[in-house]
Amino acid sequence: MKKIILFAIIFIFSLGALSAFSATSDMKDKLAVPEKKENKLSEEEMSRLTKRVEEIRDMDKTNMTVKEKRELRKELKGIKENVKKDGGYIYIGTGTLLLIILIVILI
Repeated sequence: MKKIILFAIIFIFSLGALSAFSATSDMKDKLAVPEKKENKLSEEEMSRLTKRVEEIRDMDKTNMTVKEKRELRKELKGIKENVKKDGGYIYIGTGTLLLIILIVILI
């Protein structure tokens, strides 16, 4: 029984190490917990951003060219990143989540 638990723990750690080593430099920035910055958005800026998002979603995009649609997508992604910077978040990887669940079950 002890061997099975040992192999399970080694397997879970190896899964976590595999994903950590295979991450590209762009992914490493996303996997890390972002630092809290003093980039708080005011209520006025938040309302302006939400109005712009609603305008984009309500647009009739059937007559737009591919280039215009791409620019709108980029603008929406920029707004989303700006809002995420305001709130901050924590990303927990799959390997870490499995390890936490296993530890909770064993304890």
